[in-house]
Amino acid sequence: MDFGITGKRALICASSSGLGKACAISLATEGVEVWINGRDADRLEAAAAEIEALTGHRPQTVLADIDTAEGRAAVLIPCPAPDILVCNSGGPKPGRLEDWTETAWSEVVAAKMISPILLIQSVIGGMRGRGFGRVVAITSAMVKTPKFPMALSTGPRAGLTAFCKALAGEVAADGVTINCILPEKVETDRLAQITRSLARVREIDPAEARAELVASIPAGRFGRPSEVGDACAFLCSDRAGYITGQNLQLDGGAYSGLI
Repeated sequence: MDFGITGKRALICASSSGLGKACAISLATEGVEVWINGRDADRLEAAAAEIEALTGHRPQTVLADIDTAEGRAAVLIPCPAPDILVCNSGGPKPGRLEDWTETAWSEVVAAKMISPILLIQSVIGGMRGRGFGRVVAITSAMVKTPKFPMALSTGPRAGLTAFCKALAGEVAADGVTINCILPEKVETDRLAQITRSLARVREIDPAEARAELVASIPAGRFGRPSEVGDACAFLCSDRAGYITGQNLQLDGGAYSGLI
């Protein structure tokens, strides 16, 4: 299937590893001109080399912290008019109610909700003017099924999800779609962190904690980052122009609700 996005420009946030890098790989495979972003220069260059080796296309790199106004400005200097924006960021560790201070809440709301919203605001006008745009926000399955240890992450991501839903209806007639991907238990450093946390809290072996997590997934396995990347690429494609304002669950069937 031809996705119809060869030559489009994509800015992918927090893409030197994990799900962001997986999205960059999938989009580069489709012939998209990709800009990847991260805060560690060596890690960013290693990701660029890996993406080039896998796809034959070397992405541009932007060293910047998108949680800051300076970082958001920096990523838009080399790519001021992206056709595709993938909002992604790592999440805070699981925690306890007594750990979450006012400062902790302020910082995570700024990073996980306000920062991506401001970045979307910066590029959405250009997308509307050109008659084509794709925004994909990678949030979390916890947006639909909140679990308290993840509340520090879930609250701001739910706010971002609500913003994306509201904006999607405003820009759809201009050829711009906005969707969210809600991953759960995908093989990344984040999952390894959660597994270690579970093992520590339960006082069990990490292998046992991993087995417990796998047992909760009807598919019987963890997700692959490439599956998230490919889903993102499809949502960014010309073929997906009638899909907007949606929250795509990528969880191996773990979500038990109807909608």
